[in-house]
Amino acid sequence: MTRGRGHTAKVEDDHGAEGPLRRCIVSGEVQAPERMVRFVEGPDRLIVPDVAHKLPGRGFWVTSTREAVSRACEKGLFAKAAKAAVICPPDLPDLVEKLLVQRCIEHLGLARRAGRIVSGFAQVEAAFRARDGRIAALVEASESGPADRGKLMTYAQRQGAIPVIGCLSQAEIGLAFGRESVVHAALTAGALAIRFVTEAERLGGFRVLCPPEWGAA
Repeated sequence: MTRGRGHTAKVEDDHGAEGPLRRCIVSGEVQAPERMVRFVEGPDRLIVPDVAHKLPGRGFWVTSTREAVSRACEKGLFAKAAKAAVICPPDLPDLVEKLLVQRCIEHLGLARRAGRIVSGFAQVEAAFRARDGRIAALVEASESGPADRGKLMTYAQRQGAIPVIGCLSQAEIGLAFGRESVVHAALTAGALAIRFVTEAERLGGFRVLCPPEWGAA
């Protein structure tokens, strides 16, 4: 822990927490909690993922990747951090992925209700062509076709390397809009776009955030 100027007190209820940063129980790396998943000991000593970082109790922090969560289970690192016998569900990485997907959908839904997102190829293209700096993130369904996707990604690259999120299916994106499916969407600049991209990046540890063959910046 840093001492002297800038010293921050250690938070006792979260394992390895110092100030705004958290220490991964797998790698030992200290990083921002926005890049991590918090876990707590739930009923019957069961390890429970806390993707919103709000559940009561002592937290155990793991870098948001499938590999890190799997290793924490396989190596008994939750028990070591808890200094007690705990139970790690065999499907914990899959459960974390499912919860992160739901979190991304919820953030897209918030953006929709706030009027901070457009959907459909024509609407997204029009928003890009306006060249007014409104678009902060492009969301492309993982099954999107290369022709329309390529056009929209070209706009994104020309207008400042706008993040391209491609880890959600068209059905998952559709849930945020109350539709069966949505293939193309774009969030306009603001706090909701920042929060969504942050959540998508956490999900990127469990899915491919944006396929490299798409050629995103």
